[in-house]
Amino acid sequence: MRFETPLLPGTLVARYRRFLADVRLADGRIVTAHCPNTGSLLGCDTPGERVWLSCATHPRRKLAYTWELAEVAPGVLVGLHTGRANGLVEEAIRAGRIAALAGYTDIRREVRCGREASRIDLLLAAPDRSACYVEVKSVTAAVENGIGLFPDAVSRRAVKHLRELMHLAGEGRRAVLFFCAQRADVVEVRPADAIDPHYGRVLREAMRCGVEAMAWRAEVTLDGIRLTEPVPVVCP
Repeated sequence: MRFETPLLPGTLVARYRRFLADVRLADGRIVTAHCPNTGSLLGCDTPGERVWLSCATHPRRKLAYTWELAEVAPGVLVGLHTGRANGLVEEAIRAGRIAALAGYTDIRREVRCGREASRIDLLLAAPDRSACYVEVKSVTAAVENGIGLFPDAVSRRAVKHLRELMHLAGEGRRAVLFFCAQRADVVEVRPADAIDPHYGRVLREAMRCGVEAMAWRAEVTLDGIRLTEPVPVVCP
């Protein structure tokens, strides 16, 4: 996935009200950008860090800028836009890079299913096999030794999605939880038990019930983001 237009560099002043971030541009101007991430941005929203913004092409949009990337350590870029995760996973599946999800000829997004009126992120289908239901989660938080964590804030919505996957698996359907780590320094993904212990408990239950959990990390550059290789999902 390549960015449609060149990103604009800046320095983070502050993130606030969840969806807003003030950024100082190279010319000294401070602009307010949309923050497309509902989490806490654990380790990714330190004032003074280098960030990059995309510019909106629609003239009527309320905020002209969107916060896309943050440099959380020298040379370590993190993609913060959770809305891009589904596209990254779909792109990798269509390119045949994800062997565990290869062979499906049709991919549909946001398909309503389950018992709680949810929409599955990706529904994979093919004439010669049963459908595969894929729920995508964007991982931005990581701690020492490259351990990626999800979620980075208490998330009832994420627990709801796990329950839906469990229902699907219980009906004999293939259900997949896909952690999309939008950073290259992640070597494994774990549930953030210290942040949301309930999510961790439900994730382990879901895996015991047949839900497949997989994770991939990405190469993040100023030109774009690309999933590159799988990393293990570890639930100690």
